Amino acid sequence: MEVRHYGAIMYRGSEGIWVGFPDIPGCVSFGKTIQEAAIQADEALSGHVALMVRDHDPLPIPTPLDRLNEIAPDPEGSEEVGRFLVKVEIPDRWVRINLSMAETLVARVDHAAKSLGMSRSGYLSEAARRMLEVA
Repeated sequence: MEVRHYGAIMYRGSEGIWVGFPDIPGCVSFGKTIQEAAIQADEALSGHVALMVRDHDPLPIPTPLDRLNEIAPDPEGSEEVGRFLVKVEIPDRWVRINLSMAETLVARVDHAAKSLGMSRSGYLSEAARRMLEVA
């Protein structure tokens, strides 16, 4: 799985601390404390990136850490608290495939998947991953 580190800028607002990601417009988070804001930033970035991958939106290249300080501060004049990197794992893109199998095998797969609380696709994906580990 690919991992990227995006720059985040933390600001103090009237209600608490908010965090923005200059490379990913629209991805923001908020917390009442600096620690809470940093944790929320991690969750916001993960969720935002997952939706971008799902929607096949291109992911921006992260600004390198040594260039993060070149980004202008908030134009609204909020007090900047700090700049930091947030790590995000880029989820795999899912591809729809057409697959032919014997009807009895499909029934057995469906039964096994249901007993494990999985979908047919999830079950077959997990089976393929396990087979690839031993190949």
